[in-house]
Amino acid sequence: MTGLPLRQLLMSLGEPLVELQAAPAGLDVPVRHVSILDPEDPPTAAPGELVLAIGARGRAALPALRAAGRARAAAVAVKLDGPGQADALREAATEAGVALLSVRRETRWEHLDSLARTLLSGAEDPEGTVGPGAPATGDLFSLAQTVAVLTGGIVSIEDTSSRVLAYSRTSETDEVDDLRRLSILGRQGPEPYLAKLREWGVFSHLRGSEGAIEIAAHPELGIRRRLAIAIRSGAQPLGTIWVQEGSAPLAGTAEQALIGAARVAAGQLVRRRRELSADTRLTQTLLTGLLEGSTGPQSLATHLGLDLRRPATVLAYAPAATDGRDAELSRDEVTGLISVHTAARHRGALLAPVDSRVYVLLPELPPGLPPATLREWTRETVDAARGHLSIPLRAAIGPTVPGLADVPASRAQADRILDAMGRGGVVPDVAALQDVQAEVLVSEVLALLQDRPELRDPRLTALTAYDARHHTRLAESVLAYLDALGEVRTAADALHIHPNTLRYRVRRAERLTGLDLSQPQQRLLAMLQLRLPD
Repeated sequence: MTGLPLRQLLMSLGEPLVELQAAPAGLDVPVRHVSILDPEDPPTAAPGELVLAIGARGRAALPALRAAGRARAAAVAVKLDGPGQADALREAATEAGVALLSVRRETRWEHLDSLARTLLSGAEDPEGTVGPGAPATGDLFSLAQTVAVLTGGIVSIEDTSSRVLAYSRTSETDEVDDLRRLSILGRQGPEPYLAKLREWGVFSHLRGSEGAIEIAAHPELGIRRRLAIAIRSGAQPLGTIWVQEGSAPLAGTAEQALIGAARVAAGQLVRRRRELSADTRLTQTLLTGLLEGSTGPQSLATHLGLDLRRPATVLAYAPAATDGRDAELSRDEVTGLISVHTAARHRGALLAPVDSRVYVLLPELPPGLPPATLREWTRETVDAARGHLSIPLRAAIGPTVPGLADVPASRAQADRILDAMGRGGVVPDVAALQDVQAEVLVSEVLALLQDRPELRDPRLTALTAYDARHHTRLAESVLAYLDALGEVRTAADALHIHPNTLRYRVRRAERLTGLDLSQPQQRLLAMLQLRLPD
């Protein structure tokens, strides 16, 4: 048995069951067997095994990891009692050279064992079969070539957007018409021809027919006779198989061959969608783990073929509250917009929506990329969200770090900026830390005061409480006075009151509380504490 690559096993099992913690030898390590390591047994393993270390939670699994590394096993699966245990196990797995999988606490070991064994037994038939005793289906290009042989025609397989997915080989003697040639060259049917097909009702007939339909030849348009059949999974359309007639008529059994081919293609396209979905989930899991610092950079780098030592940056976006709009819909719209704009600027950009924020990892940046370029890219996205979706978006630019290992630090700094923006401490809607260093630090000090009431001056607390009870504005006036460095007229203008009114309010605040605003320490504390939200 050749085994199933660890990557494929993870995509098939999925995040609901297991989560990758470390993969020091990469994700293409073949998994050949599943073994159960009972806590009463001595730790042993065999080459290529997935070892299920049942009953050995947390650090108790260290002997199993070391034994698996010595035996060149593929991976060890364990359950964790808490997040703090993962670090020691990841370090041991990396040292042993064996992959580490954490199993969800609620997952039953026998269920995981059964699934893994089923997947590994299926790896012996990697091409898959269509029903009992049916031949291996191969890929879509192999299918197109098989249909060409059976029908005597020239075949292409397209998706629901008329994009060419696969096509049969042609020889010098095949008479290929313009529609076929332009479709293959452009990877999509040319619009003038597609418009004609719509006009003739071809697509509507395909949607309503279970069998093949015929499209007559139109020599004046350079279109030869064709047969076509829709590819479906139940009622869901997946694409179309087209067979163009060449110099010889199509075989008499062509329609029957197309019916079988459409069923085979449906299975392949459904499987392809599942694989793409599983691959996307794995990428998201690895990316989120890297951003949070719970998964090392090697796993994502191996999965996507990234260079660990190239510069990288994290951008973080947070949509502001949108009145009257569905929050989930707005988040989906914003995520889609960010992905499109970012991909237009950086081919390898990766997105990870986490709670209400969307993080963008820009890996493998060119050395010396000007910060102004990143700012321009981010500004375009924010402006597009406002212009096209009417959604105000805040964006933070994390520092460019020397490699993927430092990505968590870039994300952390971007989060600091967004946190300050959310607390109203930063005015720009696009910023890097060097733009708003003071504002971010003040915002973090205010957050500390907010969480630690014992650090506040009770006299200032009493002042804000007095305002709340008597509907006065003494605290606001004191803060404006201090912000204006004691310039009474400037502060009064900011509050739209007479200077004498401001002087009265400041003196009254001092008398009520015992504050002495001539003291620098009291002024400093007042400037901070009076900025706290009510």
